[in-house]
Amino acid sequence: MMKRIAIATALVMATMIDVQASELKLIAGGSLAGLFKQLGPQFEKASGHTLSIHFDSTPNIISRINAGTPFDAVVVPADVFKDAAAKSHLADPAVNVAHVGYGVVVRAGATKPDLSTPDAFKKALLAASSVSSTPSSAAGAYIAKVYERLGIADEMKAKTKAQALPTAIAPAVASGEAELGIFLTNVFNAPGIELAGPFPADLQQELSFTAAIATDAREAAAAKALVDFLKAPDAVAAIKAAGMIPG
Repeated sequence: MMKRIAIATALVMATMIDVQASELKLIAGGSLAGLFKQLGPQFEKASGHTLSIHFDSTPNIISRINAGTPFDAVVVPADVFKDAAAKSHLADPAVNVAHVGYGVVVRAGATKPDLSTPDAFKKALLAASSVSSTPSSAAGAYIAKVYERLGIADEMKAKTKAQALPTAIAPAVASGEAELGIFLTNVFNAPGIELAGPFPADLQQELSFTAAIATDAREAAAAKALVDFLKAPDAVAAIKAAGMIPG
C-alpha cells in the first residue's frame, strides 16, 4: 500500500516539475492557513513553483475576485461559488478538496460544557461569559443561523469576541480573552485549548472547500499543478492530519 502511495506521489511530482517554475497567486479561505503551512512548502518543493497566498473571509474573497485583483487559483469555501459574479472568474471544473464540521473549544484544563443536544448546547452558550469566533465568514454565517435557530441571536451577538481571521480564535480562548471558541474544528489544532466537542448532530453541518483555476490565470499551468497536487496522496494525508475530510 505504502509503495503504491509513494509511486502515485512521485508521478504527480514528476508531472509538476515538467512545468516551468513561476510564482502562483492563490486566494484561500482563512481557516486553511494552518493547512497551507504544511502544504505550501510541500508543493513548492515538489513543483519548483512559489506560492503567494492571500487568506481571507468569504465576503472579502468574493469582493477581491469581483474587484479584478489578479490571481491564478483559489481554494475557498464553496459559498464563494454561489456568487454568480465571482463564479464567472473561476474556470470549470472546480475540485472539492476537503470538508469539515463545527465544534467548540475551551481553555486547556477548563470544564467542558455538555454539547450533546441542542438544548444542552443552548444552555452552554448562554452560560458562557464570552465567545471567540469570526462572524464575517461563511462559517460565521452558518453559526449565526444556528444562534437564530436556538433563539439566542441577540444574546450571542453581545458576547461574541469577533476575530478578523479564524487563526485568532484559539489564541483568544487560550489567553482567557474568551471562554469558548466556536468555529470549524480544523482551526483548533493549536496549543492552550481543548476541544469540548462538535456541534450536536441536529445542528451540525460541514463546510466544503473547493479549488479552481482563474479564467484569466497568468500562471494557468502552475495553477493546474496545484489543483492536481491537492488530490495527491501526500496532500490527502496532510488534510486528514489537519482534522479535515478529503474530497
